[in-house]
Amino acid sequence: MSKPLVSVIIPTFEHANVLTACIESVLNQTYKNLEIIVVDDGSTDNTREVLQKFANKIQILTQENQGSNPARNRGWKQASGEYLIFCDADVVMKLNMIEKMYQALENNPQASFTYSAFKFGWKIFHGINFDAKKLREHNYIHTTSLVRAKDFPGFDPQIRRLQDWDVWLTMLEQGKAGVLVDQVLYSVDISGASRIGSSWLPSIFYKLPWKKFGWTPTRVEKYELAHRIICDKHKL
Repeated sequence: MSKPLVSVIIPTFEHANVLTACIESVLNQTYKNLEIIVVDDGSTDNTREVLQKFANKIQILTQENQGSNPARNRGWKQASGEYLIFCDADVVMKLNMIEKMYQALENNPQASFTYSAFKFGWKIFHGINFDAKKLREHNYIHTTSLVRAKDFPGFDPQIRRLQDWDVWLTMLEQGKAGVLVDQVLYSVDISGASRIGSSWLPSIFYKLPWKKFGWTPTRVEKYELAHRIICDKHKL
């Protein structure tokens, strides 16, 4: 009996330098029943040339630059898999990543999605067992998670940052839950000039009383604004 189809959706913007490694890591998965959908969100680098190398193995969608959530939704609407995984273009999967995530959902039929620990640049983000209260307090689940397609609500195109937290909170409000695979299953390359997602800073940066110094780092300001938007939307 063949395993169900998994749709791997890769939104990309100006990621030509890391895109080959990402796509090859998906093609080399031990889980073989995959469709790979790459959404080029208006890249101006040599993304098109990179994608053409894989033209007979992937689906390629192109659009004017609209942002990461519209790109992800474009791929979602094209997808036909029973499962979805949104894989940022700077992610490199371990060979058995999708297999392990699929088995986690098979073993936990009550869960709508599964996630894992991962390496972000040099830092390892260890997994946290699914906890609704903790999820309302802060996000600990990366976008690159395996989701049952029937339970996926879509990404809010108006949300520009903390998009992953927003979608997990939306699913939580719909009575959906996740399950952790407590292993590092992928890494994120943060060397590129542009990446979909936000860069990591030590948590202390977000706790310092910057206003007392009369200046707040731009990245912290953007995070605080995004955090307020999410909290207002989900009444946290």
